[in-house]
Amino acid sequence: MTQERRTVTSPEALKALAHPLRLRIVRHLGVHGPATSTTLASALGENTGTLSYHLRMLERGGLIEDIPERSAGRERWWRGVRGLDIRRPPEEEMTPAEQAVADELGRMRLEEDIQLARRFTEQGEPGWMRGSRGLSHLTKEQLDAFHDDYLELLARYAYGPEDAEPGARPVLLRWFGLPAD
Repeated sequence: MTQERRTVTSPEALKALAHPLRLRIVRHLGVHGPATSTTLASALGENTGTLSYHLRMLERGGLIEDIPERSAGRERWWRGVRGLDIRRPPEEEMTPAEQAVADELGRMRLEEDIQLARRFTEQGEPGWMRGSRGLSHLTKEQLDAFHDDYLELLARYAYGPEDAEPGARPVLLRWFGLPAD
């Protein structure tokens, strides 16, 4: 399965994500699949009113969507929008307030990545932990090409909980590249 990717650079999407509970909602939907505000409230230890508000913010940001065929009456089922490549908009296109939101989201994601790196080094789970480090001399264009190839690889292996094979588990993947000097 190849998952089509859609790049999102809108400040609205970043604003929707720049809240700890919203990040937890998106993660929960990605790991466990579709849910209602009631099931999310129970799983995340929040009340349904709070969850409903944050679900609407995520929907407005284009990060989650309603599943009309599963929804009945007042009960709405939600799922994460698949194939999103969420990127920070160019600095010159953001207002100072939008830059502050993007910076806060970056700090939140960095903290999550630090926790994942600690977990990687402290909890070896046989057969389930993989990592790699490398060094190459690249131009900016080559780094951009490497990033695009990585996104294509992610899309090729982008299975959600609804279409994963038996025995599949949610696996967190991270990639970043930066100059060494």
